[in-house]
Amino acid sequence: QWDSYINKVIFPYKQQEDIQMYDIIIIGAGPAGISAAIYGKSRGKRILMLEKNQVGGLIGTVSTVTHYTAIMKEESGKTFAERMKEQALSAGVEIRYENVTETKLIGNIKKVVTDKGSYECKTVILANGGSGRMLGIPGESLKGIRLNAPKDGFDYKGKNIYIIGGADGAVKEAIYLAGIAGKVTIVCVEDELVCIQEFKDKVAAYHNIEIMPHSSLTAVYGNERAEELEFTDNKTGKKQIIKDAECGVFVYAGIVPNTQIYTELKLDNGYIPVDELMQTEIPGVFAAGDICVKKVRQVATAVADGAIAGIQAAAVC
Repeated sequence: QWDSYINKVIFPYKQQEDIQMYDIIIIGAGPAGISAAIYGKSRGKRILMLEKNQVGGLIGTVSTVTHYTAIMKEESGKTFAERMKEQALSAGVEIRYENVTETKLIGNIKKVVTDKGSYECKTVILANGGSGRMLGIPGESLKGIRLNAPKDGFDYKGKNIYIIGGADGAVKEAIYLAGIAGKVTIVCVEDELVCIQEFKDKVAAYHNIEIMPHSSLTAVYGNERAEELEFTDNKTGKKQIIKDAECGVFVYAGIVPNTQIYTELKLDNGYIPVDELMQTEIPGVFAAGDICVKKVRQVATAVADGAIAGIQAAAVC
């Protein structure tokens, strides 16, 4: 009977006691989340930022940050993320490194559950962006595949590197890696690169960058690490096997929005619809950055989204 009383009365009460209350909880510490936190904090709100990995999000993992106003010379994703983190902490933003596993967004009080605790808030801002899209091919999990340019690039100094993807993000990393590798091959599904002209011009200036057009990486073979790469010509269907046990493969095939846990929201192809104030269909719930339905996904637009979301969330809580 005593055990039953503890489980039914005391334990639930203790759980409720442990739940911490905030004005605004922000999920994700990329540019959108950091921007939202700084603006919300400036308005006197108690802010909690929850981040699964590290401050910076995807932009924190890139070799260089380009085209953002007032970046430092030779700005890297790492330096950019470090300065964002410093600014947020200096503003008094509380950052906890926890993985959000469940959210309850409907109602006046929102609840966010992580692998370490439970939190409640008046408003919530969803800013946890996206994750790199998987290719869904055999051998994708082998060592030497899905590498990160600034982290792994120098392990392939003088060797062959393959970049999967022909858009801005992929080509920017190819340019960076061309200064390290013996040869860089950009594998793109289109007939030509689909990046901005600036990057096309830079690619043309490198003698060790080669483009493999209208092609896809369709399989990887090896024991623990990649030893053979299978490429398929998307026009002819012809397959080509390249044997190279020392090569590195860097995949930039777009992102998948991290919206799987937001079961109460109606999504558009996985992305969150918002209005001009970054409000979702649920009162008190905002979204910002790459996780939203939008046409332009850049650091600049993420920061703008975050500023609007932070100001509006503060105004209603």
